[in-house]
Amino acid sequence: MEDILQKAWIELEKESLFFSYLRMNFDNVPTKAVRTIKVSITSQAKFRIMYNPKRLQNLGLTLIKGLLKHEIYHIIHGHIFIKPKNKREKGIWDLAMDAAINQYIRELDAFAEPLDVMVAEGHAPDNEFFFVTAPMNLLNKTAEEYYKYILDFLEEKKMVDLEEIIEKREQNTDSHDFSSEIPEEMAFDIVSEFVTQAYDKSKENLPDGVEMAVSLMVKKPYLNWKTLLRRFFGSSIVVEKYRSLLKPNRRYEDQPGWVTELGPNVAIILDTSGSIIEEEYNSFFNEIESITKNLGGKVTLVQADSQIQNVMTYHKGKWEEIILKGKGSTDLQPAVDYVEENIRPEGIIVFTDGWLEVPNVQRRVLFVLSKKYNPDFFTQATEYYGKNNVVILN
Repeated sequence: MEDILQKAWIELEKESLFFSYLRMNFDNVPTKAVRTIKVSITSQAKFRIMYNPKRLQNLGLTLIKGLLKHEIYHIIHGHIFIKPKNKREKGIWDLAMDAAINQYIRELDAFAEPLDVMVAEGHAPDNEFFFVTAPMNLLNKTAEEYYKYILDFLEEKKMVDLEEIIEKREQNTDSHDFSSEIPEEMAFDIVSEFVTQAYDKSKENLPDGVEMAVSLMVKKPYLNWKTLLRRFFGSSIVVEKYRSLLKPNRRYEDQPGWVTELGPNVAIILDTSGSIIEEEYNSFFNEIESITKNLGGKVTLVQADSQIQNVMTYHKGKWEEIILKGKGSTDLQPAVDYVEENIRPEGIIVFTDGWLEVPNVQRRVLFVLSKKYNPDFFTQATEYYGKNNVVILN
């Protein structure tokens, strides 16, 4: 049975390089303890595909390929982190999650019944392996949106439950049970990381549904910070990042920690003047997250309008806790002077809309302008510091 599962992987790899990169993070384990296929994550931060050889032996390569892709899509769409409160809620979530991904899996979609039809009829089909797909008038939605659709439908039609559907699916299909030997937060970081890496390496040949998965797991920054930072700092940014049992994890006891090369120290000056709107801050922090991920060194974030409002060491995900301060007039020269005199970073990155005087910066500097930038600032900053030191978030 190992051969046919390996063949299913090979067929997926033929479909897209995306699956080739994902496969490096998976182990295949035959067992009678699962009905068909089940996923778990090990203490070594690898995914384990457990499958029942007896149950799968008569399904054929095409259906096994579909089931394998089904499990992978539950992972990359983040469904493994959904925690229903009770059996009824779990049944509804199961339908919603499957509708969200099966529409992209042609091997299963061909045998599937639309979600609206299944819910409206209130009963399960008779065939042993049956699947649910998205309604024709509600395609390309998330599991959360299909979950709400089911609840609204039940309320509108005054239906109490979907008991027969739920019981039938529990007997014959994917249980959606997921087990992890590491904390959920760490598992989410791992999934987000390897999905993003696989996406970056295979974006020219992506299978259906992956773009949505990536947008759900981690919103892509507009700028290629790996390239920008290498150009900005040379070879001193982090090149390799890997886990090692030799280094303890500061967040999760008894788990491997991250080993990295030390990168440069950078100061980020964030313009918090009144001319910056919320949409621009969202874009700024999206890019700041990417800087933190790619740099490998220390990041100091300075909020400033006409004066310094806040100074902090920035870590990945810190944006959720930040309270923006300022909203006054704009003069970033005091912030630049403070950074150069007290922090002394190897480089300064300034996020602004450019509706201010171009500051005098003595150290290496990169200006990142919002899409509603001041053209005069762009022209002057380019003239003073060079065209490679000013970029625009279009």
